[in-house]
Amino acid sequence: MPYQYKVLAEMFRSMDTVVAMLYNRCETATFTKIKQGVQDMMHKRFEENHVCQIKTVFPEAYTFRQEKNIPTFNSSIKKGSHQLTVEPNESRPLLSASCLLDRRRIFHQKLVSIVKQHHKVFLSSLVPPVSVPDDKLTRWHPRFNVDTVPGVQTSSLPQPPHTEKLSTAQEVLDKARSLITPKMEKALVSLALKTQDTAPESKEPTSPQSPTVSQTTAASSAQLPTALKGVSQSLLERIRAKEAQKLQAAMTRNSTQEERLLMMSRLPELARILRNVFVSEKKPALIMEVACNRMVSSYRSALSTGEMEKHIRLLAEVAADWLAIHPIRKDFYLKLNKTMELNIVLDKLSNRLREEERL
Repeated sequence: MPYQYKVLAEMFRSMDTVVAMLYNRCETATFTKIKQGVQDMMHKRFEENHVCQIKTVFPEAYTFRQEKNIPTFNSSIKKGSHQLTVEPNESRPLLSASCLLDRRRIFHQKLVSIVKQHHKVFLSSLVPPVSVPDDKLTRWHPRFNVDTVPGVQTSSLPQPPHTEKLSTAQEVLDKARSLITPKMEKALVSLALKTQDTAPESKEPTSPQSPTVSQTTAASSAQLPTALKGVSQSLLERIRAKEAQKLQAAMTRNSTQEERLLMMSRLPELARILRNVFVSEKKPALIMEVACNRMVSSYRSALSTGEMEKHIRLLAEVAADWLAIHPIRKDFYLKLNKTMELNIVLDKLSNRLREEERL
C-alpha cells in the first residue's frame, strides 16, 4: 500500500486502542484525549483531518457527536464548551483484543479496496485497456506507482452549534452602531467602503489564449517515439495487446503459480549444470541424491538438496524427452538422452516458460 495509507492504518490502530481503553472504563472518549494518546503511541501529529480520513475509510467504526459539559482537566478548553466525542459502534459491552484485531483487518481491507479503485482507473487508461476483476487481482501492474495514489478523502465531522461571529467591519458596524461613538462609527464606515472597493481589483481574468497543461500532455502523448516511426500500426497494436495480456496474467497469478514460474526460470541454467555433472561423472545414470549434491555446489544461488530435487523433477516433467527419472529399489536414478542437443532443450524450456507466463 502507499506509505500514507500505511500511516493511516497505524493511526487507526492507535486510535482504536485508545478509544477501546476509554470505552471499557465507561469513560467518554473526547478527541482531546484520543489525540494525546495516539501522539504518545506513534510520536506523530494526529489531527482532526486524520479522523475525517478514518471516517471515510471505515464509516461504521464510530459514532461522532458534539457534546458539552464533559469534565476536562485541560485549561485550554473552556468550561461548558462543546467537544467532539467518539464512541465505537459495537454491540458488545467490552472491546476485547480479538475485536480490535477484527476491526483492524476490516480497515486494512477497505484501504486496499480504495487502492484497487485507483488501480482500476490506471488499467483503463492503458493502451490497450486492461480489465482485471478485483477478486482475481493478486498484485499491482508493474507500471502502477502506488506512492502516487491520492490521499484518502476527508469526511465531515459534527461541528459545534453555530455561534454568531463578526468578521468584517460592516458586520461590526451593523451590530454595534448604537454602542459606539460617532467618531468610531465614521472610521468603521470608511474601512467598510475601502474593503468593498479593493476586493474586485484583486481578481485577474485568466487569458483564454494560454494553453492548458492537459492539452499539452495530450498533444505530446499522441506522438510516437522516434524509434517506432515507420512501424505499422497493426504490428504496434498486436505487440501492445500481447504485452497487456502478459501483464494481466501476472496480476492474477496466485503464489503457487508464481513459485512454479520462478522455478521454471532457473531450469535452463540447471540443465547446463546437470549435463556437466554427467560429463564429469562419466556414468550413464546418476542417483538423485548424488546429482542434487553436485548441482547445489555448482549453482550460483543457495538451494537446499530438497529444493534442488524439486527443480530436477520439474525439469524431467518439462523436458521429458531429454531427462528421465527411474525408480529402482529405494533410489531414484537420472538418465539423459545423449542424442538430443542441449540447445534444443534450452529452446524448449524458454518456450515453455513464455507459454506459462501468458496463462
